[in-house]
Amino acid sequence: MTDVTKETTTRPPVRPWPSLDLHGVDFDPVLSELMAEGPVTRIRLPNGEGWAWLVTRYDDVRTVTNDSRFSREAVVGRQVTRLAPHFIPQAGAVGFADPPDHTRLRRAVAAAFTARGVERLRTRAQEMLDELVDGLLRDGPPADLTERLLAPFPIAVICELMGVPAADRQLMHTWTQLILSSAHGAEVSERAKNEMSAYFARLIRARDDGTGEDVASLLGTAVGAGELTEDEAVGLAVLVQIGGEAVTNNCGNMVYILLTRPDLAERLRAEPELRPRAIDELLRYIPHRSAVGLSRIALEDVDVAGVRICEGDPVYVSYLAANRDPDVFPDPDRIDFDRAANPHVSFGFGPHYCVGGMLAKLESELLVGALLDRFPGLRLDVPPEQVPFRKGALIRGPESVPVTWSAAG
Repeated sequence: MTDVTKETTTRPPVRPWPSLDLHGVDFDPVLSELMAEGPVTRIRLPNGEGWAWLVTRYDDVRTVTNDSRFSREAVVGRQVTRLAPHFIPQAGAVGFADPPDHTRLRRAVAAAFTARGVERLRTRAQEMLDELVDGLLRDGPPADLTERLLAPFPIAVICELMGVPAADRQLMHTWTQLILSSAHGAEVSERAKNEMSAYFARLIRARDDGTGEDVASLLGTAVGAGELTEDEAVGLAVLVQIGGEAVTNNCGNMVYILLTRPDLAERLRAEPELRPRAIDELLRYIPHRSAVGLSRIALEDVDVAGVRICEGDPVYVSYLAANRDPDVFPDPDRIDFDRAANPHVSFGFGPHYCVGGMLAKLESELLVGALLDRFPGLRLDVPPEQVPFRKGALIRGPESVPVTWSAAG
């Protein structure tokens, strides 16, 4: 039997981690304090019950996320302390599946996200972006980049990939915003999720002939072949659709950096060959989300960085913290486009590595390239501190990016 007194005295204290509406790309000050306290600490988030371990060091984050002794599936039915008030783990959802079920679910859509699949989408993505840019240049400055480019482009790309008709793009965007926000309450978010799920159920049923290459068609074929249940296919579709819009926030953060650091933007204009490496560095640096994402449950006692995590304990990892580990990224708080190696974990690690990582990088490169090349003198139209950032959101990013440029250029 565990000596409760000894365990209590050797465990780190539980630190409350409030929901913070942070401006710009400032690193979360609470996370900074937790990283300074040690590689493994304990936290309590605003919702759910109890406390959870937090793992922040790069090597430990990769170990936990790639270790079958830490389970996502075991979170189902648990009210683990969490940021979102409306978050309800669903049995069978790919985000809460462990191998081999997780492997089976991912396999159904893998063809759409291979290097070949993503490259197949490049030409169409460039065409959709050019159409949006042409319209923006035609209308002239000033403009809100979020409204005109940063939101509609990723929506168009992910809907194209999913097989969602162009007429339904705005509907998908509205549902996603409600699902990802904690500002509207649990009931509104759950209703949006149910409505999106019902939409994809209808779409997947209609795409079961095995001929299409879009995700809905791949899922329809998998359901027809008995490889997935319809509920599994719908859950996967919802996750991919929502994840596709993360590009809006990621690119919003990148653009905010380039507009407030003109030295970086000028270098990328002068050295376009540097852009892919710069995108990786910006992905490492930007704050992708508020607090932490999805938890895991220890299936047995495990030692991490000299700390005993007991069977049944909930565990979070912070990819943001891992990306600032000075042992892996020298001078981690500096944006350095010349980093020789950049093994960031912005898309996760292990079995739950983001299936759309390559697509997100492609979109980011296209968007940043278009802004650098086609908008001479692009600059913020308000002071940096007046750029509004999302409040009450699980994903961090600017709500709008007011800009102007040299229209005669």
